Amino acid sequence: MLILCLVQAGDCFAKTEVKDAVVKIYTVFNCYNYHEPWQKWGQKSFHGSGCIIKGNRILTNAHVVSDQTFIQVRRAGKAKKYTARIETIAHECDLAILAVADNSFFADVKPVEIGKLAKFRDKAAVYGFPEGGDKLCITEGVVSRIEHSKYTHSSAYLLACQIDAPINSGSSGGPVIKDNQIIGVAFQGMYGENIENIGYMVPVPIIKHFLTDIEDGVYDGTPGLGISMQKMENPDIREKFAFSKNETGVLVNRIYPDSPAKKILLPCDIIVKINGTNIANDGTIEFRKGERTFFGYLFQQKQINDFLQLTIKRDNRYKNIKIKLTKSLDCDRLVPHQQYDTPPVYYITGGLVFEPLTLNYLTEFGMNNNSWMMNAPTDLLNFYLNGEPSQARREVIILVKVLADEINVGYHDCQNYIIDYVNGVKISTIKDLIKAFEENNKKYHIVQDIRGYMIVLEVNKVKQLSNRILQRYNISADRSKNLS
Repeated sequence: MLILCLVQAGDCFAKTEVKDAVVKIYTVFNCYNYHEPWQKWGQKSFHGSGCIIKGNRILTNAHVVSDQTFIQVRRAGKAKKYTARIETIAHECDLAILAVADNSFFADVKPVEIGKLAKFRDKAAVYGFPEGGDKLCITEGVVSRIEHSKYTHSSAYLLACQIDAPINSGSSGGPVIKDNQIIGVAFQGMYGENIENIGYMVPVPIIKHFLTDIEDGVYDGTPGLGISMQKMENPDIREKFAFSKNETGVLVNRIYPDSPAKKILLPCDIIVKINGTNIANDGTIEFRKGERTFFGYLFQQKQINDFLQLTIKRDNRYKNIKIKLTKSLDCDRLVPHQQYDTPPVYYITGGLVFEPLTLNYLTEFGMNNNSWMMNAPTDLLNFYLNGEPSQARREVIILVKVLADEINVGYHDCQNYIIDYVNGVKISTIKDLIKAFEENNKKYHIVQDIRGYMIVLEVNKVKQLSNRILQRYNISADRSKNLS
């Protein structure tokens, strides 16, 4: 492993054309507060790295510019900073494109081309601006692993490359270079890992998928099947489904409500092939000679609204089916993973604050020391970790807190309650809850959580005094703009 810090533009260790295209990114950001969803936490700053690619665009990580309010960029070896803006951002694959209105920023720079997927043991160099200095640094290492991993930023399970070169804070978003071409975009680590002298990069197939997706100016996302499945390595389960020694595949357990495979796949179908590629009993496919990864790679390389060809075994017969990939990866989630650049959804009535449960809400139980899994309520954690969407529950709606007032005396300590019914209506989404409140023509509002605990408020008092409560707590609206 070799770390080189470049002080002068003519340093012989770096390809000049690559060095000139590397960019330091200065981000001012302001995150939303999910426990008081009508406000934000306050302004903070962060810096990362990026690289100029064709079209006068800067390629970087999404997490470098998430929740931004202001962005500046500076080229390596230059002093002047330029104002930039997000042109496109893709949180699930942790990539973003920045644009700079002043074309002088791109003067005398050659964009770096996107290369090919790295191979095991390839030597590569990571260009970036790590903490502890202001000069461009290069960290050299070897590609040591190529397989699906859980991305820290989005929790998406996507192809990633591991490299035995440290990628420290500030280097995220910088290009990983081989033969003067980009073979990855660096990021610091994978979900749940904290290992020294190991870095990761978003590999070329993910980068090219992203760039192809945004050619029409809109990011649609990475397709998902919206199913749960299990491996078929156990000989007894294979015997039950009449699988011979030479047959391989994965067993479909459930098809979720938003799945593009709804009414096409059925529980107990066995997916044998996708686009003609055999799926092994451990759920992997050979994506390159001698290299295997998660079979989802086959549909993750498709674009939204592309078609997928599957060979399945159903009732001991083979069948070919076709699925239009209309949904993105998160269509199988009951509780969303971390969200960015999107304000929280909330509704307030009678001082009761409701919102759908998200990972953002849970992480605020330990955001200063990352101890949220120890501090968050266990029933909420269970829904995040194990909950599955159904027609009866498409979202987990929680009572966040009660804004104290005389009309809700006795309920001031109620918080983190999972709502089951409002006025006798089963609650599946936040819109169900709002409708149940606003169309109630009885004397009382009755809110029940999953334990049967009830909150009872008189309808006329709620109508008369709700605005007073909002004014007292300096809240401008009884619901988020995305519910207006």
